[in-house]
Amino acid sequence: MAAMAMAMAGLMNGERAVVLLFIGRVLFSLPLSLLFHGIALSLLALSALSLDILADSSTSLSQFNTRPGASSGILLGAVTLPAVAISKMIQLSRAFPLDQVGIEELESLTLQYWAASASCLSVLIFLCITLWRAPENMPPPPAHNVWHAKFSLSCIILHTAVSFVTFGFETALKLLWMLCHGLAAVKLIQHVIKTFPYCASIGESCLVTSGLVLYFGDMLAYTIEKVSGLTMKSEVVQYGSKRSEISIIIQGLLLGLLLFPMVFKFVLRMWESTFSTARSEVGTNNEIWRSLIFFSSLGFIMIVIIPSWMQLVQDFHMHPLLWVLSFIFSEPLKRLSLCVYWMCVIYVSVLRFYNISKNSKIERILLRKYYHLMAVSMFLPALIFQPEFLDLSFGAALAVFLALEIIRVWRIWPLGQSIHKFMNAFTDHRDSDLLIVSHFSLLLGCALPIWMSSGYNDRPLAPFSGILSLGIGDTMASVVGHKYGVLRWSKTGKKTIEGTAAGITSVLAACSVLLPLLASTGYILTEHWGSLLVAVTVSGLLEAYTAQLDNAFIPLIFYSLLCL
Repeated sequence: MAAMAMAMAGLMNGERAVVLLFIGRVLFSLPLSLLFHGIALSLLALSALSLDILADSSTSLSQFNTRPGASSGILLGAVTLPAVAISKMIQLSRAFPLDQVGIEELESLTLQYWAASASCLSVLIFLCITLWRAPENMPPPPAHNVWHAKFSLSCIILHTAVSFVTFGFETALKLLWMLCHGLAAVKLIQHVIKTFPYCASIGESCLVTSGLVLYFGDMLAYTIEKVSGLTMKSEVVQYGSKRSEISIIIQGLLLGLLLFPMVFKFVLRMWESTFSTARSEVGTNNEIWRSLIFFSSLGFIMIVIIPSWMQLVQDFHMHPLLWVLSFIFSEPLKRLSLCVYWMCVIYVSVLRFYNISKNSKIERILLRKYYHLMAVSMFLPALIFQPEFLDLSFGAALAVFLALEIIRVWRIWPLGQSIHKFMNAFTDHRDSDLLIVSHFSLLLGCALPIWMSSGYNDRPLAPFSGILSLGIGDTMASVVGHKYGVLRWSKTGKKTIEGTAAGITSVLAACSVLLPLLASTGYILTEHWGSLLVAVTVSGLLEAYTAQLDNAFIPLIFYSLLCL
């Protein structure tokens, strides 16, 4: 028994323990009506845990060329989105008896939960098949590898059975919809791992691919509904609430920029094949033509194609870009003043930190935390006083980041090389020359909780979870841990107990100031300090133990716990 306990302790590292604690907290809050959803989440977590242990104890998944220095992160990557969805369902289930939300909204979120589970589950099946086909799993395979693979497949089969029972064999279209999400997730994660080697762990890739599949699957269903003019109430997805113009604009911008590299690659090949015999021998001329094709294609897609889609699914009565200008000038003093304030903060901060990064010996990880504090100073006032404008601004900022990253990756003349040189001043070990993701993760970490809190929200701190966890908690943990930390959480890690304690304490202190401020602006406070303490502690421990990109995971975990 002692030997078994020691073996289990060796398998259960800090990250896995914190993730299981998080899942336990979600399951503990489940109402009886969501029992089958909780069982499915438990089976998904057990399957992912088994694969996570197997992946870190063997070299079977080394063919994926994951980010150096990071664990596989399969457990964390597989359960995060389904846990966020089920936490939001628990929140809506509190409002449903009070007639504050409709049945359509709850059922729509339920289907999104199963779509997220199907995406993550399909990725786990893909990993299981990869493990079985790996050379070290050829006969005779290691006994522990066989046991873990069989256990994972058993959980996957049970999860599928629970899904069938929950749907009650209601319709084959819903099951087909789940299958499409799963197949798309598998194809996308294969593409991401192949296209961007050494840029992400398996868990990070799983989070990104399942999130993109869920997001664009939702857009596709909404588009089909608008095009067909038929309600999808009993077939695929129910849309109980009308989409806002801002959400449609954000979705369109992201869709266009994410699909643009494929369009540009196709156009570039067509141009090269057409004019291959007449191309100039001077490289600069080729670069200029390539740049002209790039910017003209980008302009056509973002000004003509994507706005056409926006007007198809939403009645704007004008070009969406004109709608944006009209929205900004509907309150010109407040919104333009906020834009000027943001530009001043960005200019001063970037110029100052860029010079420091070139001339100072301060560790880059600490310099990057100044940007977390900059995010607090920029986003916190806007979230309190101009939340709708902040939603739109997040979408615009993310679109600019995507465009600049595409220019940097493709080295588009004349900006590509300059942007690459500038961005390298702010990278760390989690970035690579091929793909720089830290600024994306920080922006999305602050934006996603705000976007997900649209509609019914009885937890006023939930939209602030990204700003609190990254801007305050993560920053204080890094600064205090670096300067004063002595007691380390593990022998091989750099995170310290002092840093984690400082991060947890700073978030709780910020909440104690923020809650009365929100009450003064009209929010009805329903937060319980016991639940808040659990949420802050669990997210703080995850920051201490995880080897994943914490900007991506911690805000989602913190948001889920606050919704409970």
